[in-house]
Amino acid sequence: MRNTYAANALRRFSARRLMRDCAGLAAVEFALIVPLLLLFYLGSVEATNMLTANRRVTAVAYTAADLAAQAASISNADMADIFSASSAILTPFPTSPLSVRITSVVANASGSPRVAWSDAFQTTPRAVNSTVTLPAGLVTPGTSVIMTEVTYGYASPVSSVVKETVTFTETAYLKPRRAVTVTRTN
Repeated sequence: MRNTYAANALRRFSARRLMRDCAGLAAVEFALIVPLLLLFYLGSVEATNMLTANRRVTAVAYTAADLAAQAASISNADMADIFSASSAILTPFPTSPLSVRITSVVANASGSPRVAWSDAFQTTPRAVNSTVTLPAGLVTPGTSVIMTEVTYGYASPVSSVVKETVTFTETAYLKPRRAVTVTRTN
């Protein structure tokens, strides 16, 4: 009986002493919280990268449409410059998953929007004279609009966080500034 009393007293003493001893408490709390803080940090970096890529896709769409809408006519060299400038906007993101399609859409006499010309970077252009669905009221008979469609497949640099490719798309519509329609030359 005496041995069990001594063992119980020793256990109580150890438990009490352990509850009062705070020497290693900060280290244990730190070890428990650090993985959570790292997860929040990496998650915020990833969210910031995704938002930046999405904003740059929007900038590519509107910049390409703006550059095309400023011209009265566009040559092959002009189009190459527009695509080059569009790709540069994405820096530091890779441009391999970027596709840009610039299309001049003209409304015929009945108001039906048709493709006058189309050029593309890393995708296929639209067929000439094909119909295009535009937002209501964007074109009236005899007017035109420059339509730019951009698609970007964002892949996470931290592949363990986001394993799938997220696709960002943006379509920009701008009216030509220097002519009723922007013509395409070689």
